[in-house]
Amino acid sequence: MSEPMSAPRLTALHKTHEEAGATLVDFAGWLMPLRYSSETVEHNAVREAAGLFDLSHMGEIRLTGPQAAEALDYALVGFLSKVKVGRARYTMITAEDGGVLDDLIVYRLGEQEYLVVANAANVPVVASALAERASDFDVEVADESAAYSLIAVQGPRAVEILAPLTDADLDEIRYYAGYEHTVAGVPVLLARTGYTGEDGFEIFVKPADRAPEVWAALMARGSEHGLVPAGLSSRDTLRMEAGMPLYGQELTSELTPFDAGLGRVVKFDKPGDFVGRAALEEASRTARERRLIGLAARGRRPLRKGQDVLRDGTVVGVTSSGAPSPTLGRPIAMAYVDGDLDTSTGTFTVDVRGRGEEVDVVELPFYKRQS
Repeated sequence: MSEPMSAPRLTALHKTHEEAGATLVDFAGWLMPLRYSSETVEHNAVREAAGLFDLSHMGEIRLTGPQAAEALDYALVGFLSKVKVGRARYTMITAEDGGVLDDLIVYRLGEQEYLVVANAANVPVVASALAERASDFDVEVADESAAYSLIAVQGPRAVEILAPLTDADLDEIRYYAGYEHTVAGVPVLLARTGYTGEDGFEIFVKPADRAPEVWAALMARGSEHGLVPAGLSSRDTLRMEAGMPLYGQELTSELTPFDAGLGRVVKFDKPGDFVGRAALEEASRTARERRLIGLAARGRRPLRKGQDVLRDGTVVGVTSSGAPSPTLGRPIAMAYVDGDLDTSTGTFTVDVRGRGEEVDVVELPFYKRQS
């Protein structure tokens, strides 16, 4: 007999989402809002005003101790000991063969304290790998995911909405920085990070059950500024427009950071060894078997993950993500193609249910916000 499937976990904001009429779906073992009204409305709100996201399915793993920095330098591809207190770094954890186990954001909270934020589906893998790789260092590794809620407010009016609710001077919080502050009177880690291509903040609430207070205060303040609650659907189209990778699609254990065009996150200049170093050094020296490109359809038929990409009728790759782009007004996709492929010539199509959809090869990202 097969084991019964466990019910998806609920975030501390579950009742809030139900009351707002959200469509809820099982995502990475969590019951999460897919949309509240329509993904297009929510997407456009983030581009034009602001959106509010529940990201409590993400994982938070704390490393504390005299050798926390050294442990992370060994465990991850980044040079985390160089990160200053109060700053954050995008990085990855790889296997010995260089395959990506997850992409991460790491916050340095103190000289001997870091918070590693992992993708929901990968939290057990990342927590276990960090514990194993840190075993020879004087550091404690604790998976604190259950203790946190995570809320993001993203969009050009995010500062205007958040400023009256926090004790922080938002002008002093730089991009990829995070400090302990309060929001709506609740102690939080307030970070200027996000996954939409817009300015905005991620608010780590601990204990998790105080998240509804923060959410309600942001919605009350933001309603006059165009703030709307936003779900996973719009988050996906926003990150695609911004050319940001999604684990399981642009990043997998079969791909190295160099395949995804993210070799810059691998820091060979740090002292000592790190897991995957030899394989990644080899990957940095050799021609890529595949590379990631952007595609924009000339017609209206949607592009999706797993569709063949053809040049002059010959298959040269496959889409890793695809969706309609509200900002561009046409379907877009990211795709892995042959590493030595000349994309400047030929006619490119994507096989959409047996029919070739003509596409343009475009430079990533599809969208860049105005400074």
